[in-house]
Amino acid sequence: MKLGAFSISLNVKDLNASKDFYEKLGFGIFAGSFEQNYLIMKNDNALIGLFQGMFQGNILTFNPGWDENACNVDNFDDIRKIQSHLKNSGLSLLSEADEKNEGPASLMLSDPDGNIILVDQHR
Repeated sequence: MKLGAFSISLNVKDLNASKDFYEKLGFGIFAGSFEQNYLIMKNDNALIGLFQGMFQGNILTFNPGWDENACNVDNFDDIRKIQSHLKNSGLSLLSEADEKNEGPASLMLSDPDGNIILVDQHR
């Protein structure tokens, strides 16, 4: 199963302070904006999303169809195929992609420790 690009989405208290911290670790701004209360920080192929006031907790994020530069990849597993595999494996989903549609969709589940996993397909 190809889940696509991986990033961690962090719920931060102070977007500017978090940006400054991760810049000291070698990350630079890749996407997002202060006006929209989020920044995507990148260091080589490592991605960290900083989100202020948008959700609780931290989220592991996968983007089928994208690489770590948000560029389309030719060979990827559609989210509906991933969803079918997860459900057939006995996993419970918190939210599901509409199986009747094509293109962008998302699903969510949690691991045994309550960590949220978002599979978010943009194409």
